[in-house]
Amino acid sequence: MSELVEQVEQIERVSSGARVAGPQVERGREILTPEALGFLVGLHRRFAAQRRALLARRILHREEAVRRGGLDFRPETAEIRRSDWRVAPAPADLRDRRVEIASPTQRVATINALNSGARVWLADLEDSNTPHWENVIGGQVNLFDAVRRTITHTTVDGRTHTLRTDVESAAIIVRPRGWHLPEPHLMVDGEPMAACLVDFGLYLFHNAAELLARDSGPYFYLPKLEGGLEAKLWNDVFVHAQRELALPIGSIRATVLIETIPAVFEMDEILYELRQHVSGLATGRWDYLFSVLKTFRDAGPRFVLPDRGAAAPTTPFLRAYTDLLIRICHRRGAHAIGGIATQLPDGRDAYAVATASNAVRAEKRREAADGFDGSRVSHPGLVGLCREAFDEVLRVDPNQLDRTRDEATYDPQTLLDIASAGGVVTDVGLRAAVDLGIRYLIGWLGGSGAVPIGRRLVDTATAEISRSQLWQWVHNGVQLESGATVDVELVHEVVQETRERLQVELPAGQLPRLDEATEWFEEVALSERFIDFLTLPAVQRLP
Repeated sequence: MSELVEQVEQIERVSSGARVAGPQVERGREILTPEALGFLVGLHRRFAAQRRALLARRILHREEAVRRGGLDFRPETAEIRRSDWRVAPAPADLRDRRVEIASPTQRVATINALNSGARVWLADLEDSNTPHWENVIGGQVNLFDAVRRTITHTTVDGRTHTLRTDVESAAIIVRPRGWHLPEPHLMVDGEPMAACLVDFGLYLFHNAAELLARDSGPYFYLPKLEGGLEAKLWNDVFVHAQRELALPIGSIRATVLIETIPAVFEMDEILYELRQHVSGLATGRWDYLFSVLKTFRDAGPRFVLPDRGAAAPTTPFLRAYTDLLIRICHRRGAHAIGGIATQLPDGRDAYAVATASNAVRAEKRREAADGFDGSRVSHPGLVGLCREAFDEVLRVDPNQLDRTRDEATYDPQTLLDIASAGGVVTDVGLRAAVDLGIRYLIGWLGGSGAVPIGRRLVDTATAEISRSQLWQWVHNGVQLESGATVDVELVHEVVQETRERLQVELPAGQLPRLDEATEWFEEVALSERFIDFLTLPAVQRLP
């Protein structure tokens, strides 16, 4: 009988236009119901063509930026930037966002995030996750339980993790994957669905009504947008989805990560297009640096970034970006959320722990003083530091929307002044980029998108910077501080030396993935044609 039921379900899935190509996942049938799949099919058929057109526009926009030697604010949307308008007021549980914790949606990570005392949990289905089908659907299972506050987990040694009753529940904001990624495990009409619509659609379908009944709502962090037109597409998706599910228009709320350099020139437009559904903008320094590298990778020495460590948050071109974000957000009544602290404040080295804690404290104090309404951390041990820094400035106020930052007006030259980072390209920096990139990809292949490397939690964005810098240095003939020229042969030599060293240093369980990670890293760092996202070829490596 069970086989017959499974066959009927499969026929329903195929006849509706959807075909699930991924392996079975525990409790997956609770998520991939015929009704949920039908909702996804509707999203795909309605928006797939617009998505493809906007992705093609990205290519043309980048080529134009390189020809012009930079970016500028769009003249055709000048009226949006000049006129007075404001976004919809934030719902009650998003008015105070002084501390947010970001983590992938694995079960223990979910429980730890909700127990951390943070005001918001950024439930990450993107850069700190990997799109292995078990993570994609397992994450939805965990979110389903988290929304209903029924999530528990028992480890193999008998320890039980449960939600604390003495901690205020964090508002959940789900970060789906970006517009660029396909989901090969879910086909509609013979075409992979957009990964972001899978993540968004499944979470909304199963949880929106429950969230609204709990005086919250379906909230999303939108990554990798490049402008107002892409924000308009998301707004169209929101309106369509709310009508399909009989949800109040405006119940969906988005926070947009401004982590691409084209988006910095369209922050007003992004807020305007989403004004009924947006609550704020957030910075993302590592993704932003990657976007600078990707956009201007072949635009000459003016845009060459030095060793990654030289691009501190207070570097003039990065400070211009964050100050302008605060100004635009507060003018429009939207929250401005600071960057993420990725330090790992645990371990037996007391000095290292103190150093990490002091660095986080200083960073969050600076953000609070600048006018941000809150900020993010990636470890529960940092929640208190972030809260204390914002408590010092906010006191009893929920946010700093009244700080308009009118002085923060920057022209394109300031935003594009990459040389203001200073610094040089060094042999140490080159080797660090190779080491980090390979180590991260080993973790990624093992199903982990958040990998501890050098007392930090590294996600895809940092690996993207590492391989993109190598590509940029090679294709611009950059010289190291030592005088050596960075070329394909030098990078290949360093990659092989790193591989040999890691064969000795890595735990035995990671060694089987070393060769594949090394090959993959060379592919995305040294290909003749730049690969826009290292996760695109990775899709072919998924089980």
